[in-house]
Amino acid sequence: MQRLRTHRNSLMAAAAVALMLGGMPQRAHAVSKETIQLQTQVQQLLDMVQRLQSTLDTRFAVMQSLAQQTADQATQMSATVNALQKKLDAQNESLSGKLDANSGQVQSLNDSVDELKTRIAKLEKSIQDLQGQMQNTQAPPAGGMPGPGAAPAPGPAGAPMSQTPPLNQTYQAAVSDFNAAKYPLATGEFQDVIHYYPLDNLAGSAQFYLGEIAYRQKNYDEAIKAYNIVLEQFSGNAKAAAAQLHKGLALLETNKHDAGVHELRSLIQRHPQTPEAAQARAKLNSIGVRIAAH
Repeated sequence: MQRLRTHRNSLMAAAAVALMLGGMPQRAHAVSKETIQLQTQVQQLLDMVQRLQSTLDTRFAVMQSLAQQTADQATQMSATVNALQKKLDAQNESLSGKLDANSGQVQSLNDSVDELKTRIAKLEKSIQDLQGQMQNTQAPPAGGMPGPGAAPAPGPAGAPMSQTPPLNQTYQAAVSDFNAAKYPLATGEFQDVIHYYPLDNLAGSAQFYLGEIAYRQKNYDEAIKAYNIVLEQFSGNAKAAAAQLHKGLALLETNKHDAGVHELRSLIQRHPQTPEAAQARAKLNSIGVRIAAH
């Protein structure tokens, strides 16, 4: 472009000089002939300059048009790239959420299978223990069976054997003592419920409260053991969700971050609409753990 402008300027300068020479007075016939030739050449130069100017103008217009088209295409490409990037980000976020949800569901299923195996093993052991107790009960003592109306066999030092404590009264007394922070007394009463009524639903609740006592006393390892028994042997108990929540919190308190996060995620998958699941989400959010929306 610069070379064309330089060439055009040179031609115009030459044309100007020729015009000046052509305007000088004619002294002779020979001079007039040369002048005519020079004027002809000047006119040719002027024509060339005009054609060059026209060509330059045309090319400049074409270049401007191409530049504008290139700018428009660059703007369109930038907008398209931005739109694609947003779409990819949205797809990645959605895929990440689905992967988190699927991973949690698979883990929850695996946990449920393991839990079921444990419960079956515990149930088989309980059945075997009950069968053994029934055989011992049915076997007559060496001195023969006591007759009707006979007094119960004496315990140590001639005292009558202790009777089984009533279930509901024992459990309610234990809960009352727990609420009053009488933890040693409540612990004994909850243990009586579990010992004398191991297959009753209240035994699972009593086991949960043993974990709560340990948790309140900041004995987190013992609390986790108690909560595990609830989740393994009494998974259908109403306290199961609370047991899993407090187990996850106890794990976090003992600096077992990954295990605690896993437990809280599992709780959300198993019991998504419970208050315990809402507490688990709030806790995970407070420690910077992202939870997929449900």
